[in-house]
Amino acid sequence: MPNRLIFHIDVNSAYLSWSAVEQLKCGAETDLRTIPSIVGGDIASRHGIVLAKSIPAKSYGIKTGEPVTHALNKCPFLVSVKPDHKLYAKYSRELMELLSNFCPNIEQVSVDECYMDFTSCQGDYDSPIQAATAIKDAVYDVFGFTVNIGVSCNKLLAKMASDFQKPNRVHTLFPNEIPQKMWPLPVGELYMVGHSSAAALHKLEIHTIGDLARTDAGILVSHMKSHGKLIWEYANGMDDTPVETQEEEVKCVGNSTTLPKDALTAQEAKQVLRGLCDQVAGRLKTHGQLAGMVSTELKYATFTRVSHQRQLPSATCSSRELYAMSCRLFDELWNGEPIRLLGVRTSKLTQEKEPVQMNLFDLPRTQKEMKADQAMEELQKRFGTNVIKKGWR
Repeated sequence: MPNRLIFHIDVNSAYLSWSAVEQLKCGAETDLRTIPSIVGGDIASRHGIVLAKSIPAKSYGIKTGEPVTHALNKCPFLVSVKPDHKLYAKYSRELMELLSNFCPNIEQVSVDECYMDFTSCQGDYDSPIQAATAIKDAVYDVFGFTVNIGVSCNKLLAKMASDFQKPNRVHTLFPNEIPQKMWPLPVGELYMVGHSSAAALHKLEIHTIGDLARTDAGILVSHMKSHGKLIWEYANGMDDTPVETQEEEVKCVGNSTTLPKDALTAQEAKQVLRGLCDQVAGRLKTHGQLAGMVSTELKYATFTRVSHQRQLPSATCSSRELYAMSCRLFDELWNGEPIRLLGVRTSKLTQEKEPVQMNLFDLPRTQKEMKADQAMEELQKRFGTNVIKKGWR
């Protein structure tokens, strides 16, 4: 396991996906993503450029950034929608809020992509692929659009991995996978190698990323100066830039899960809630935060979504207290129908060092309870969350 675990999360054809999802919400019968379609420009006036394209449009050779008139020549029955940047900003904001439930260490680099330093959160999952898949599936379940997630030990390799086969995929690119997965690619597909750089490299008989990685760095510097050294490092998977997290923007911590099969009883559902509360409590403790509000969310097999929230008597990071409140909310919400998804979210966060107003009826835990909790948390950090569970009734 690498020392760092970095995800790069990228919305698949963001503008087109977000426009498609919004149209479907408004009753559209056709999903733009399933037909030759684009976002951008004006079909009637034949002005503007292609901002985003569907996969069927790509099969006609339509490219992002090309004039709409060129796209029309390639596909005369192409469907076009105008961009709605206000809508895109809304989806971007809501996406980042959802991702912060899984891990608050996020660096957003554009409206539709971000890096996530998952290092401190990986103990909640059996593997990096399981964690990334849970995030990918949650995005689709909540919003109806898809993302690609690249998984690695640094930002460069994570980004390269997210550009592998699309859509709705998780790909890894760890250092030992570079020769097989990255080096055979055309050199122009390496991050930071644009058209002019690729042309210069071709003149040096460098055609693949592997060719670049095996070239003497001095030769590259002599022809391309510092940029030559940078892309040589990237070709060899070298990148130590940190994920620039702005933790002051984190306003909630939570998690949700789509069940492998619908939960039919309260007992089944509450067992899932218990695991979610353990994970949320662990993240709160990792970041030294206490939660003042708990929300429980359900999605039925009919895809109807309901949620309810309630303020806690006092701010806490105790999984036992979060679980008790989430069960109370569940009992108020559930109508007896099969459950497809369950979620627990905490908000009104405060730093653990801040003074907390205690309720008159709050009783401190015994020394034995606190030691047991600390021992369990230490085991979970070392061996994963499934190594030991609380025997709550």
